[in-house]
Amino acid sequence: MKSELRAPRARPFITQLAAAGQHHFTGEKIRAALGVSQAAAKLALYRLAKQGLVASPARGFYVIVPPEYHRLGCLPADQFIPALMEHLDLSYYVGLLSAAQYYGAAHHRPQAFQVVIPRNRRPIECGSVRVSFIARKRITDVPVQSFNTPRGTIQVSTVEATAVDLVGYEHHAGGLDQVATILSELVEHIDAQRLVAAAQTAPMPWAQRLGYLLQHVGAEEKAILLKKYVQKKAKEMTALLPAVPHDNAPRASDWRLYVNANVEAET
Repeated sequence: MKSELRAPRARPFITQLAAAGQHHFTGEKIRAALGVSQAAAKLALYRLAKQGLVASPARGFYVIVPPEYHRLGCLPADQFIPALMEHLDLSYYVGLLSAAQYYGAAHHRPQAFQVVIPRNRRPIECGSVRVSFIARKRITDVPVQSFNTPRGTIQVSTVEATAVDLVGYEHHAGGLDQVATILSELVEHIDAQRLVAAAQTAPMPWAQRLGYLLQHVGAEEKAILLKKYVQKKAKEMTALLPAVPHDNAPRASDWRLYVNANVEAET
């Protein structure tokens, strides 16, 4: 009977998908392909998951787990995020600490793969894979770059946009000390003109803080055009660390900034 679907019937389905280069599918797809009830499809998927052959990073969305990733219990995040975002119809890019790794700042490995999307979403736990989501406005304005993965390509914020986001979301990046350290590792890849373009997609205080931190780590030449942009467009003083009082803090007048935190980059 069709309602008595068993894992051996489902296994050829996922084997055929993998052979065709498809490493993800939906619950509805397997149900329709095998002509079974929703309950029978769920039972088969449960059995396949128990064998470590598939995993589900999001409701109704499944990935095929090849032998080399059985210990991980899931595909690595970079190998399923593009497909998942397409499934959810969400714009996205890999950002912050995860993006910095693509540009050689591998010293600070994030605990979770960091993905920027237009609205809040709960984090993913799939086997030992963790994905955290950061909500950002005007996400489609942020410049991105494509990188190859074993399962296709993935969108990553450019090195300049990564620098902007690290400052804007410093609480997601381990604090200002770590942000300054990562900026010192990224600076050789930063283009001054593209930095201004990336800053224009974010709130002005992010540009003010970023310029100061670049200057702080000895990268004044990368911040020259950014300083001109800030001095022309910034209407108000802002604080280097937003959540900390700044009434008696010294000022960095070039950046219209209250320096209300001591920043020490690792050397």
